[in-house]
Amino acid sequence: MLLVSFISYVDRNTLALLAPTILADTGLTDKQYGFIISAFSVAYMIANPLWGRVLDRWGLRVGMTVAVAIWTMASVSHSVAAGLVSFAVARAALGFGEGATFPGGLRAAMQTLPASRQSRGIAVAYSGGSLGAVITPLIVTPIALWWGWRSAFLFTGLLGAGWLALWAFVSRRPDVRDHARAATGSAPRLADARIWSFGILYAMGALPIAFVIYGSSLYLHQALGADQALIGKVLWLPPLGWEIGYFFWGWRADRAAARGGGRTRELRRMMGMVAVASLALAVAPWLESFAATLAIYVLAMFCASGFIILSIAYATDVYSSRHSAFISGIGSGAWSATVAAIMPVFGWLFDQAAWGTAFALAAAFPVGGYLIWVTINRRQFLREENS
Repeated sequence: MLLVSFISYVDRNTLALLAPTILADTGLTDKQYGFIISAFSVAYMIANPLWGRVLDRWGLRVGMTVAVAIWTMASVSHSVAAGLVSFAVARAALGFGEGATFPGGLRAAMQTLPASRQSRGIAVAYSGGSLGAVITPLIVTPIALWWGWRSAFLFTGLLGAGWLALWAFVSRRPDVRDHARAATGSAPRLADARIWSFGILYAMGALPIAFVIYGSSLYLHQALGADQALIGKVLWLPPLGWEIGYFFWGWRADRAAARGGGRTRELRRMMGMVAVASLALAVAPWLESFAATLAIYVLAMFCASGFIILSIAYATDVYSSRHSAFISGIGSGAWSATVAAIMPVFGWLFDQAAWGTAFALAAAFPVGGYLIWVTINRRQFLREENS
């Protein structure tokens, strides 16, 4: 599951990394690029809860095989795209297939690990995404420079095919096939305000990931004058903060679980601290420093991974692990919906060189998500404080 999330982020980050070259070659604008990202995000939003239901009912083996086959073909199709429509269609197909990534990772952790290790298991499964973001610039940039950007998408197809071959053997494990494992807790209901507050918390808290992944190459190129080669050399650094964050916050969440009662209170306190730290992203354009911008990107990704792991720990405490893939789908789908709505805005701000406004807006989302979550669950939190 770590490998599949790794491949999913290589596939999706290849376009973001090569955006300056692709936009120059195809004549696309930053705003059109934002709409292409939104096409992925809308499909990803719809697909996450859908794949969550599929994986919960049919199991990991069949569900992940179908999903990865779909997105591998979609990734390869980018190599023949030429304009807004063809890129948007390829991106939407990629987003639909990749909607199974994190529901599958959460399902695997909840299904095969004891409760005391589940948050760290989620961190391992999810960390392939951040690892993919770290490694993509290092492996895709040389391919694009030597053989052209279209060849980079053919390479991503080879990775998907290799994973499918490996999965055919790994998924024979009994604990992978046994998707009807008993679980405690209630089922999530869409009428429950807590499930909506979880989606809001996850989506808004993790928004800086999209801002950094999809916008960093454009900002470094347009505002700070970095060329494609330099961007490829340094853009592995921000996702490193994301990777470290997954393991740090997974350890912290499991440690809170080991102490017994009051876990939600501890998760709430940690997320408040993360929300405050996320505000540092707003100061990056005022520093006008290449190194300082990279450092702030690293911090933003570290904080965003905290929102992901801690919000999922909260949701899996509230609801039954039998529905874990659907829970993950709600979170990832809400994140994707938010990204779909806001990326054209960021693209428009980048076209206007309104860097300060764009960074301030991205920094405000985690704080807003945390405050909305606390407000919706205020009565529940008061009951826990008094119990």
